[in-house]
Amino acid sequence: MNCITNIFQADIRENEIFDQLPDLLSILLMDRTLSSENCQVNIFWATSNYADLGAGYQYGDQITLEAITGKNGDIIKPRAVKSREMQQQRSREMAEVFTPSWICNKQNNLIDNAWFGRENVFNIEVDNPDGSHSWIPSEGKIVFPEDKTWHDYINEKRLEITCGEAPYLVSRYDSVSGEPIPIERRIGLLDRKLRVVGENTQTSSEWLKAAQLAYMSVYGYEWQGDNLVLAREALLYTFIDYYKAKFGKKPQLKSLQNIASIISWNIWQMDGLKGVIPGSCHSVQQIVQSLFDSNVTVQECEGCQKGNIHKHNGTYCKIKDWSGNKTLTFISLLKK
Repeated sequence: MNCITNIFQADIRENEIFDQLPDLLSILLMDRTLSSENCQVNIFWATSNYADLGAGYQYGDQITLEAITGKNGDIIKPRAVKSREMQQQRSREMAEVFTPSWICNKQNNLIDNAWFGRENVFNIEVDNPDGSHSWIPSEGKIVFPEDKTWHDYINEKRLEITCGEAPYLVSRYDSVSGEPIPIERRIGLLDRKLRVVGENTQTSSEWLKAAQLAYMSVYGYEWQGDNLVLAREALLYTFIDYYKAKFGKKPQLKSLQNIASIISWNIWQMDGLKGVIPGSCHSVQQIVQSLFDSNVTVQECEGCQKGNIHKHNGTYCKIKDWSGNKTLTFISLLKK
């Protein structure tokens, strides 16, 4: 199969996906909360950075295939590739500041230190004489504690909040510099799971089954639609990278579609403070009739008014419980 080709490229080109696998890009644009079997609704821009491009690029417009392919195929870019002016604008408006890979690695290491009960499982952190920071990947097969298995590790749930381009989950490139990171040096939470999968499986079918479970176990949400597209693409390309590194060939379309479907559920668009689709809370007008006249009152969203995440009248976001094969709202996981 003539599949996606560019492996070490920070700026994934939507045209490349669309030209070869158009159905795949369509899956990556889905909003699973609003879509139904009969109607696909896409994530929306949720930023005014593209408004000058006209209709289809306004804040509330859905991100369509037409908007990001063809002559528009170079519109969505990683933060590292965006202009300095746009970077500063997004920092001012949305407090968007991306984390360098060495910090992502340090924090991800803390998670694994606690899980494994020891340090330096996947790499050793290095403070260089020039003040820069790096890491040395651990050699050999990852060894698990006596009371835990590699299956336990790949099934362990992980969530990156306000994930941006998802640098804590996958590290194909440094989100600040844009420099590509070779597969053996990657430090994302999903990268680590896929390393373990590769070390403990032999056949393609074994690898695909375990990798699918790994993808089902990682979640992330983001407000801005362009970042969400980049995050979803990065997770898809990560799947291709690791499969090709293991078997020397690209995965089949069916495998890519399955992973894209999981990604579209697990990496979703949400206002993290409210648990709803961004901007979906609203005021409601009520007409109060009396004997002599009628008055119009405006009822604000109770959740917004009281700061109660369980009382919003916006559209609460749905996610997938893969173990139970059911959907549920994200806020149902939070204690009242």
